[in-house]
Amino acid sequence: MTTQKVWFITGASKGMGLELTKAVLNKGDKVIATSRSTDSLLSNLGENNKNLLPLELDITNEQVVMHVISKSIEEFGRIDVVVNNAGYNLLGNVEELSDSEFRQSMDVNLFGMANVIRHILPYLRQQKSGYIINTSSMMGYMSYPGNGSYSASKFAVIGLSEALAQEVSPFGINVTILAPGTFRTSFMSESSLAVAKNKIDAYNLNDQIETFRSFDGKQLGDPKKLAQVLIQLSQLTSPPLHLPLGSDSYNAIMENRNREQEELQKWAALSLSTDFI
Repeated sequence: MTTQKVWFITGASKGMGLELTKAVLNKGDKVIATSRSTDSLLSNLGENNKNLLPLELDITNEQVVMHVISKSIEEFGRIDVVVNNAGYNLLGNVEELSDSEFRQSMDVNLFGMANVIRHILPYLRQQKSGYIINTSSMMGYMSYPGNGSYSASKFAVIGLSEALAQEVSPFGINVTILAPGTFRTSFMSESSLAVAKNKIDAYNLNDQIETFRSFDGKQLGDPKKLAQVLIQLSQLTSPPLHLPLGSDSYNAIMENRNREQEELQKWAALSLSTDFI
């Protein structure tokens, strides 16, 4: 009996997605590696690997998502592990964000992910097996100034995934929400980071941008180690629903949860005062 799995990875051309694709191929599994452009992917991985199916994919285009998933099944026959890794970050205080800028964050980080899940689930349900890994962020559990749109989308990933996990459990499908901290990829670089066009001097967005970019190249997380964790998760029968990755993420989430608990307890009398007596 073969133990070879078929992975479907979005945002596979760089950063964590690329490292995961490399690690999965080295393990001997098959990978459907998707990206808006496969040029970078092919330059890093080559074109002659029978276990690699590189496909161009704009996850915000539902018709394209349907076509790519159908082609993936046609080529490899099944999909076992889905990694929703594609992401988009936009810095800007809430008042500074235009409607179109905010919607771009939500389209990629939430609605695009939902497109993939919606159209891949019929195949997983038919198999009565599968594993969906949705990438949120430490900023899906807390937020910071200038990161409202990104956090809003990543908070939403958590809410959707918690519901999804309960919905698909009867079909033998598992779900994990990843909450990476800072990992040493190009995500914080000037070339990757989008910034709101309407800067308002009172918010000092330039200072926030400089602080954010100062982490570039100094992030704590090793994307190669993250890839190995995901491979380990794929081999578990009961993987975790929530998984912070990196000491910065774990510690920040735990501290935030403690603050939330203290606040809830402080205002418990007011919270409980609204019931019918």
